[in-house]
Amino acid sequence: MSSLSNFVIDRLARRGFVVRRHPATRRQRLLAAHGIDVVLDVGAARGGYATELREFGYTGRIVSFEPLAAAHADLAAAAAGDPAWTTRNVALGDTSGPQTINVASNSDSSSLLPMADGHRDASPDIDYVGTETIEVARLDDLAPELLGDADRAFLKIDTQGFERSVLAGAAGTLDRLAGIQLELSFVELYEGGMLADEAIAFCYDHGFVLTGLDQGFSDPGGAVLQADGVFLRTLGAKS
Repeated sequence: MSSLSNFVIDRLARRGFVVRRHPATRRQRLLAAHGIDVVLDVGAARGGYATELREFGYTGRIVSFEPLAAAHADLAAAAAGDPAWTTRNVALGDTSGPQTINVASNSDSSSLLPMADGHRDASPDIDYVGTETIEVARLDDLAPELLGDADRAFLKIDTQGFERSVLAGAAGTLDRLAGIQLELSFVELYEGGMLADEAIAFCYDHGFVLTGLDQGFSDPGGAVLQADGVFLRTLGAKS
């Protein structure tokens, strides 16, 4: 490393910043090492996660699920021209049919669950501003269409507290997954949402091991309220 690079890194550190590799580089190495060839991107929003996958070298299939009409329109536009990336204007849960979702002022915080005080205290500028009727489906009902016999699937869930319902609707598909990515909430951000201890126990109970952890949502005082956990089966294990 050059002296100029060391100088810049030192100056950034003095101001509270650290230079490190983007967390997506490690995640992409993990996906490649485990032979992941299809990513189920649940709670895709406007496509940022899938776009990042492509930017860091993932070339397999992506199926993105986003229930909000406006966000899905942007998602479909982002996926246009990529034949290995398809989108569905639907949420995943433990039942099928129409439901009412709470729409947040920043869209990304929208949820089928009520927002808890912990979220409002951490981000007082964000709140629900309306509702929208959306379609909800079970992954178990969609999996026969989406997954081939030889696919090694990775399930990413970013559903603002609704993870438990998504996993319940995927009970028959879990054995076919090589990995899962979950938001791990350390405090209640959405009423009744799955917290970190339950999420981690669920993954270990179903044969997945925590192999990556990236900081997510924090409060103004610096407390980490949420992180993204990547869970993968051990190499060679049946999936």
